[in-house]
Amino acid sequence: MTSTFPILVTGAAGFIGFHVSQYLLKQGLCVVGIDNMNDYYSVSLKEARLKELQNNDRFSFHQLDIADKNVMTDLFVRHSFEKVVHLAAQAGVRYSITNPGVYIQSNLVGFVNILECCRHHKVQHLVFASSSSVYGANHESPFSVAQKTDRQVSLYGATKKANELLAYSYSHLYGLPCTGLRFFTVYGPWGRPDMAVYSFTEAILADTPIDVYNFGKMRRDFTYIDDITEGVVRVCSNPPSMERSDDYFGSIPFRVYNIGNHEPVELEKLITTLEVALGKKAICNMKEMQPGDVLETFADTSDMQKHFGFKPHTPLKQGIDEFVKWYKRWKVM
Repeated sequence: MTSTFPILVTGAAGFIGFHVSQYLLKQGLCVVGIDNMNDYYSVSLKEARLKELQNNDRFSFHQLDIADKNVMTDLFVRHSFEKVVHLAAQAGVRYSITNPGVYIQSNLVGFVNILECCRHHKVQHLVFASSSSVYGANHESPFSVAQKTDRQVSLYGATKKANELLAYSYSHLYGLPCTGLRFFTVYGPWGRPDMAVYSFTEAILADTPIDVYNFGKMRRDFTYIDDITEGVVRVCSNPPSMERSDDYFGSIPFRVYNIGNHEPVELEKLITTLEVALGKKAICNMKEMQPGDVLETFADTSDMQKHFGFKPHTPLKQGIDEFVKWYKRWKVM
């Protein structure tokens, strides 16, 4: 991908935002990163990611809140963004049950601000993070973008579905090219502490019991961060157009894709793989299903392969080994 203009990456101090920013910088591009640096999880981890990015003089950072319309408008006035990769959001299915307000502000108010700024400043492509959570109570496997996604089982999933609907409207009304990416359980180095791979690793090494919901019989389409990053950048380089019609979305410049590994793994297997990588046994506290959880996520990624030649290639063992190596380095930094 080539560009004479900086690319905006929102949530640049977050897990996926950090890796996408790093990838773009390695391609010789200029990146403007924004993040509100909230304390949903370790701020020191976000600061460490940011420090890595700031070693590159083609990266600039602004700490701001996307829900603040005035500061977002000012940012777009000061920079000429051709492309925007919008990854900032309040994450977490379970947290949305107890703290709904932050999801409304970040995932809805903030997202509308992004759409408005992209619309008024003629952005050529908005790529935004959706989630496998939009499939909610869907039981058809693998999950396909052609399936209905109107039975949300978490507020988080509902906000991500709302993002897709809002982006579709802006594409239809204003011709704004938008692509939504439904991420499936991303893991890897610099990952989030609230996600299973990180939290299980931490607990196993500390000889602390881990809560395993639905007695380990849930399956997740674990997708390694390097595969995700490559997919995001490929999509960013190829905006949808009105001339390229689609059976599901029609001829407006809007598309949604699953971005996953197409290989769901039971939690029991994940734990076993971690035990081997760590050389320690886990102490498992088996529990019933939690509200907001789903039994399985399984991505149909055929459209990503067809349109972008994208196919994840990192097996779970390799990805877990890389995560564990990073985790041990991180803990002594």
